[in-house]
Amino acid sequence: MSDCFPRQFVGIALISIASLSGVADSGRADPPDGFVPLFNGKDLSGWNGLAADPKQRAEMSDEEFNAAQQTADEEMRAHWHAIDGVLECDGKGDNICTAKDYANFEMYVDWKILPSGDSGIYLRGTPQVQIWDTTDEPLWKYGADKGSGALWNNEHHPRFPLVKADNPTGDWNTFYIKMVGERVTVKLNGQPVVEDVIMENYWDPAKPIAAQGPIELQSHDNKLWFRNLYIRELP
Repeated sequence: MSDCFPRQFVGIALISIASLSGVADSGRADPPDGFVPLFNGKDLSGWNGLAADPKQRAEMSDEEFNAAQQTADEEMRAHWHAIDGVLECDGKGDNICTAKDYANFEMYVDWKILPSGDSGIYLRGTPQVQIWDTTDEPLWKYGADKGSGALWNNEHHPRFPLVKADNPTGDWNTFYIKMVGERVTVKLNGQPVVEDVIMENYWDPAKPIAAQGPIELQSHDNKLWFRNLYIRELP
């Protein structure tokens, strides 16, 4: 498997070749101008286990949530690990989420999966920007053959990508994700796959998506990796 994906952020004015000079054999990239790391490459600082989804959280007392968070953090540390600058999930346990909530933002994240892999990036705690093995035929009935990167849980707005832009399974891929209000834009490996699409509130479809919430990386019964997670908050 490739350990160094040549990052190409085509058409994104915020990033220049110079800002990516940190890409070397290690696969680590320096943050683009104005962005800060979500993952420090060394440990799980700034990350929590998933204690509850937004709907569950609203129904819990502070005491109930704190107890659930302690249990979730213990499980997180058993299944998510920082290894050589990469955030690795062993395929067990639950999602990992940022300790901080975010409203409007843009972010970058590299990801890599194995054959039959399936994962996603939850925005404001809501599923999800889809990740999966596009060659796995059993997943085609769900749309995997169309590619990664789209808002798979949408029911009324577009849910599949504009183009299939995945690199081969086992290679690194790069997402650029922008979220402002309810609207999401996604580029996969430099190609637009979602353009200003409303992300629906999976937890309460009658309401708009929450104004803020954590960013989650999904554990979905398969080993996977993330690196170069950078974010810039927007007004």
